Amino acid sequence: MRLWVKILASLGVLGLIAGVSYQPVSNYIKQRNIPNWETATVIRGDAKRIITATGKIEPVLKVSIGSFVSGPIVKINVDFNDEVKKGDLLAVVDPLLYQAAVDRDTASLTTRKAEVARVQAQLQLSKNNLQRGEKLRQKNEKYLSDREMDGLRAEFNIQEALLKVAEASVKQAEAQLNNSETNLEYCNIRSPVDGVVLERKIDPGQTLASQFQTPVLFLLAPDLRKKLNVFATVDESDIGLIRQAYEKKLPVSFSVDAYQGETFQGYIDQIRFSATELQSVITYPVIVATENPDLKLLPSMTAQLSFEVDSVTDVIKVPNAALRFYPENIQLVREQDRKLLDGSQWNRGGDQSAENGDDDTGEDNQGSDTEEEKSSDASENKQTEQKESESGVDSSEQTKKNKRHVWVFKDNQLQAIEIEIGFAENRFTVVTSGDLEPGMELIVGKK
Repeated sequence: MRLWVKILASLGVLGLIAGVSYQPVSNYIKQRNIPNWETATVIRGDAKRIITATGKIEPVLKVSIGSFVSGPIVKINVDFNDEVKKGDLLAVVDPLLYQAAVDRDTASLTTRKAEVARVQAQLQLSKNNLQRGEKLRQKNEKYLSDREMDGLRAEFNIQEALLKVAEASVKQAEAQLNNSETNLEYCNIRSPVDGVVLERKIDPGQTLASQFQTPVLFLLAPDLRKKLNVFATVDESDIGLIRQAYEKKLPVSFSVDAYQGETFQGYIDQIRFSATELQSVITYPVIVATENPDLKLLPSMTAQLSFEVDSVTDVIKVPNAALRFYPENIQLVREQDRKLLDGSQWNRGGDQSAENGDDDTGEDNQGSDTEEEKSSDASENKQTEQKESESGVDSSEQTKKNKRHVWVFKDNQLQAIEIEIGFAENRFTVVTSGDLEPGMELIVGKK
């Protein structure tokens, strides 16, 4: 009898223990089967819409300096990277032949001027003789015959003509001397602008032959400190936004590999119409101007540009990873949100298709591959959102395209929140409408 009492007592104790521990154990098993979610935080702040491109740094202008005269180079005063001012002497061509030509033409001019003086004297003599003859004829016509008077007049006219010829010869000699002096001055190669010597293509002793082709001696970049151009290549789909940024005078930032972590500022100076087609991709050159006071930026450097095309302040922003997340297990999603996973909300019909579609969503028959495809589709839709927003589609259609769902874990279930998004930054996307608050934790994946 005592044995049965002990057995019953033991069974009662075990039953009591099982009854007391059932709920905790059940809760433990239930909690253990719930995934541990990785989350990201909703924030509030300013946002900028950025278009990225690559470009090449070039001077605003490249000035090629050549030689008009031929001869050996006897002197070079500048080298690579030297800064020069307008009028500075860069190099000298041997002036011996050109100096000799100046001396020759100077002597010729002196001879022509002496000839003018001689003809002037002859003209004065002829004029005096003509005046004497006229006085004698006035006293008595028989003193000089008509033939003699005609000779005096002809002599005077001849000397007048010779004087004009001599004066013209002086002008010709002056022009020849001016030409020789100009060629002599061309022996001094001077800078036409203020700038920096990019290239020096000659050496002392090198002989120039400018009769056949003008040789390039130096390549100068003027105003290298004041202004540089960055030639960016922009896709045709972004040109509309770039033009808006140009009209609003929005800033452009860029970086170069030579100075890691340093950002340079510029502005859009020109959008050129000369398109380039490469493998069916159309691009346009956009010229970004910037200052270069420290000469850090060098010609031909590659720049990574960021064009600010739009900006907003004090807006809600969600992490981009939260927009790419979709649950793989439909059993973890609350009942009213399961229609988002069965495909009824992904077609053009919207809510109407969801109502007319199959309501049997209780079975988890989608499979992980199907859910991954949906997540991929959602990511592709997001990536094409910007281009479609510029294609002139109907506003209601655009609103549907901008609708997204983010997920939170609440009451041991995944719950969807519908939002409408704007443009995307590097890590965040602007939310234009939706029941989100800063500090909310959104699901981005499973740990």
